[in-house]
Amino acid sequence: MEILKDFKCDNLRVRVFDSRATMGKYAGQEAAAHIKKLLAEKETINVMFAAAPSQNETLAELLNDEGIDWTRINAFHMDEYVGLDASHPAGFRNFLQRAIFGKKPFKSVNLLNGNAADPEEEAARYSKLLQDNPLDVCLLGVGENGHIAFNDPPVADFNDSKLVKVVELDQICRNQQVNDGCFESIDQVPTHALSVTVPGLTGAKAMFCTVPAPTKANAIKHMVEDEISTACPATIMRKHENAQLYVDADAGKYIL
Repeated sequence: MEILKDFKCDNLRVRVFDSRATMGKYAGQEAAAHIKKLLAEKETINVMFAAAPSQNETLAELLNDEGIDWTRINAFHMDEYVGLDASHPAGFRNFLQRAIFGKKPFKSVNLLNGNAADPEEEAARYSKLLQDNPLDVCLLGVGENGHIAFNDPPVADFNDSKLVKVVELDQICRNQQVNDGCFESIDQVPTHALSVTVPGLTGAKAMFCTVPAPTKANAIKHMVEDEISTACPATIMRKHENAQLYVDADAGKYIL
């Protein structure tokens, strides 16, 4: 594994890897080691997963680790489209079911329902779950607009009083879903989603953030070099006491 650059940005440890495969392998192995350490200390842990192609390599590495006792892990996800057909392959519940939830015997899998009759009630229900099960680990990515989960710059709030809320997706975020191959055109991308808020994400005791691809290079530059603000929501991770950022050479090209 070749690390091209390794440095701290405020509290955030940043590493740039020579390839996407190396990045994912390293991130997955470190996340797995941390999960196993927690399981040696606690009977049950709570882990939140992002649903995005950027997480494929990290999740694959996690799945390969035979030392993780999945029956003691409660799984959560961080966002879901509002009103998207429940069977649509781009649904984040369905992505995670294919990628990991359906492949391991979790203690519980806790899903956001984007098809709930009342999205606000669904946000409150999921907030209560997160309150009752404080996150030990959050595995996440960063969007092209610097978002974490669906906390796009116009709706991100570092001091949000809620753990989950209904948000409107901005144009860059919706275009990213087309760029990622999840939808054929932007008119197919839902306009609203349920999202865990910034405090809901950063409340996790450890964060492992994996960001590949040249489409994320500008976001990573802003995340590392700009002042901490909701103009690039991911900058807040620089204040976290235990956060790791893994990027490949494409995503990290402006910070090498």
